[in-house]
Amino acid sequence: MAVMLLVHDGKLRYEERLTQIFPDFQSYGNSITIRNLLNHTSGLLDYEDLMPQPYGSPTRGDITQIQDSEVLDLLRKQKSTKFVPGSRWDYSNSGYVVLGQVVEKVSGRSFGDFLHDRIFVPLGMNHTIAYQRGKNEVANRAYGHTKENGAWQETDQSPTSATLGDGGIYSSLSDLAKWDVALRHHTLLTEREMQPALMPVHAPGVREPNGKPAAYGFGWFLNPYKGHRRMWHYGETVGFRTTIQRFPDDNLTVIILCNRADVVPKDLALKVAELFFGRAADSPLM
Repeated sequence: MAVMLLVHDGKLRYEERLTQIFPDFQSYGNSITIRNLLNHTSGLLDYEDLMPQPYGSPTRGDITQIQDSEVLDLLRKQKSTKFVPGSRWDYSNSGYVVLGQVVEKVSGRSFGDFLHDRIFVPLGMNHTIAYQRGKNEVANRAYGHTKENGAWQETDQSPTSATLGDGGIYSSLSDLAKWDVALRHHTLLTEREMQPALMPVHAPGVREPNGKPAAYGFGWFLNPYKGHRRMWHYGETVGFRTTIQRFPDDNLTVIILCNRADVVPKDLALKVAELFFGRAADSPLM
């Protein structure tokens, strides 16, 4: 959404090249567009695989966390991509970290401040922040947990938990409900401006994490569920599992946030959706 707002402002184009924004980027960046980054067809190497090891254990307090600017620096040093940009699809956290850096460069503001002023405040998302350790805190927050050797351990932070372009947003169910309402009513962007995000990319390899063929736009999986049009995504990090399943034609959104690693939120969300669909079929006036 942050990138799309900059397009709305006339400060960025989907076909803009990475080297147009970061002139010192390697020459392969000239083949990567903002659109490629948004729909995971950039071919950028995974920054997790490029990080020096070890970075520390998530069950102890000795974690060194990589920052967004450091990810960009790692990618600047690479000589090539996994594949020719635009030729196939491959989920890329690197791409979204780079997009966060693009927002900072183009807007002249920190990514967190941009989100706060352009999204969180206008939508009344008062319990949502781009979390930066030592700079802001979340009151009454949940901590992640993982079962190890039969006992639950707090596993709340990992070496990759500090990057903001691909995560790092702390929120609540009530605030995410406000986000959903804004999407439904086109509060931030017009319906026409949202259309690029809902156009499935035409590239081979688009799959769900379980390997099932899927469709993908800008930050949304778009494959339908049992005949129901759907926008959805999942998220996970150490000790946390989440999903949002939106069914626009049914006025239904299911959001599940879990602070334990042994739950599959997507499966739970789809069970809730099926209950809703069954009830709707039995109640024509609903």
